[in-house]
Amino acid sequence: MKYLDFISSKTQLYQLSVPFQLESGELLVGVQVAYRIWGKLNANRDNGVLICHALTGSADADDWWGDLFGSGKVFDPNQDFIVCSNILGSCYGTTGATSINPNTGKVYGGSFPRITIRDMVHLQAALLEYLDIQSLQLVIGGSLGGMQVLEWALLYPEKVRAIAPMAAPGRHSAWSIGLSEAQRQAIYIDPNWQGGNYTIDAPPVQGLAVARMMAMITYRYWESFTNRFGRQQDESNQFAIASYLQYQGQKLIERFDANTYITLTQAMDSHDVSWNRKDYQSVLQSIKQPTLVVSIDSDVLYPPGEQQELVDLIPHAQLGLLKSTHGHDAFLIDMGALNKMVVSFREEWEFFG
Repeated sequence: MKYLDFISSKTQLYQLSVPFQLESGELLVGVQVAYRIWGKLNANRDNGVLICHALTGSADADDWWGDLFGSGKVFDPNQDFIVCSNILGSCYGTTGATSINPNTGKVYGGSFPRITIRDMVHLQAALLEYLDIQSLQLVIGGSLGGMQVLEWALLYPEKVRAIAPMAAPGRHSAWSIGLSEAQRQAIYIDPNWQGGNYTIDAPPVQGLAVARMMAMITYRYWESFTNRFGRQQDESNQFAIASYLQYQGQKLIERFDANTYITLTQAMDSHDVSWNRKDYQSVLQSIKQPTLVVSIDSDVLYPPGEQQELVDLIPHAQLGLLKSTHGHDAFLIDMGALNKMVVSFREEWEFFG
């Protein structure tokens, strides 16, 4: 595919023609990637912008980051060729636990292999090669997306001109791993779990709902919940915050899969930019791209100290502090402030670059 002329597209599918090797050495056959594109690839094929999504996100970045799209905004289809792909291991079109294993003819389910953040990035790179994108002006993403951004800078430095990791660490802490494990245990004790080999008719939805409830608490902040819910109760004398968390759990089980949740949270736990490289400090110091590290002052999942560490170690990094009462999810909520921050960063490095 040599020249693309789409202003926007519906979800498209790309299937690799060769086996895809995971970092573990295991091979996946018939890997498929779901992706969206916006804008037009220029003649030099160097105006690419890659969006990396978070844990339960999808390739539909214009849905969950819609306020960042448009003329003069972070993602300007008049200037950029914007790509967002569903990550490896997810359940929105890219190969994962809900896909058919071509070797068996059955759904992978609990047999889907463990993957890493680097595996996700290598698959994205294969997609960009197919799209004939030679250079990325910016790689950007929050949370799990931010982890991918950091790995892009390290795995493909020659392709990436600037990065913007948001609300993400350079490695998963004991705090974050512990929270992920508690969520997985909620799934494991569901009577329908069956080692991940559950059926479509009887998935472990209660365990997944509880996992989501736990996660939602870490995605927000004390002040956010206090201001919104306080000690309010509904007509059945249930606290409003309890009703809200139950609602969030129900919403997730209607669109997500338990094996996928296990796969992706384990991949997040494996995140450590220094793994099989040099020491942590040296690895971050090797990132040479202009870097905007976005931190959220009320983030309890990935506290601001983790982003400050990135700024201190990455040579050309600057800190963008997003002040918000919304906690970790502020990068999906306070989009006006985020847009100004990233647009300013892009204008600055493009001018001096």
